[in-house]
Amino acid sequence: MLRELGRLDVTKIRAVLFDFGGVFTPSPFDGARDYSAQIGADPERVLELVFGPYHEDTDHPWHRLERGEVTLLDARNAIRELGRAERIDADPFELFASMASVPRGAHGAMLERAHAVVARGYRTALVTNNIAEFRESWRKMLPADELFHVIVDSSEVRMRKPNPAIFHHTLALLGDAIAPEECLFLDDAASNIEAAERLGIRGVLVKPDLADALAALDALL
Repeated sequence: MLRELGRLDVTKIRAVLFDFGGVFTPSPFDGARDYSAQIGADPERVLELVFGPYHEDTDHPWHRLERGEVTLLDARNAIRELGRAERIDADPFELFASMASVPRGAHGAMLERAHAVVARGYRTALVTNNIAEFRESWRKMLPADELFHVIVDSSEVRMRKPNPAIFHHTLALLGDAIAPEECLFLDDAASNIEAAERLGIRGVLVKPDLADALAALDALL
């Protein structure tokens, strides 16, 4: 990866955009496998039933929830109806209980690097697909106001990744006429990285061990 980065004609980075879950915290989705086993269903199908096709922005109930268009209870009821059509009782609330078993503390290494990015004078933004009902709990997990000049929560701005509109919105909030080519974006979902890269934003895919992502971040900055 670093050898490939070294061959790039790199425009100077002025802003760094971060995802939240899977970047600053471990991804909780591993817990879905335990829940799927309990209800006797394929884990990948359960995830898609509950969260929709995550490489797209659609009218799936979870996507509407992340855009702040429906409540969590309304989304839960709609998702259970989708599951019943396939004879799968996929209850998001029970799935969340299984996902909660996955450690959710913030990654110290990523927090440290984000502090360093701010200290070096880069503009920073958090761009997260999230829901209104979880807002208070996730914000307690990291010093968001210290780390980010801009916080873009999908449920507040009524748009979600991978819709390019959310990246345009983020750059507008960052100000200083920052161009997409002057931005770096860290996310654990390849589809979100690809959407950002189509706009000219440099993407870094974050994997569970963080090592490659941190090395790429250091190299690009």
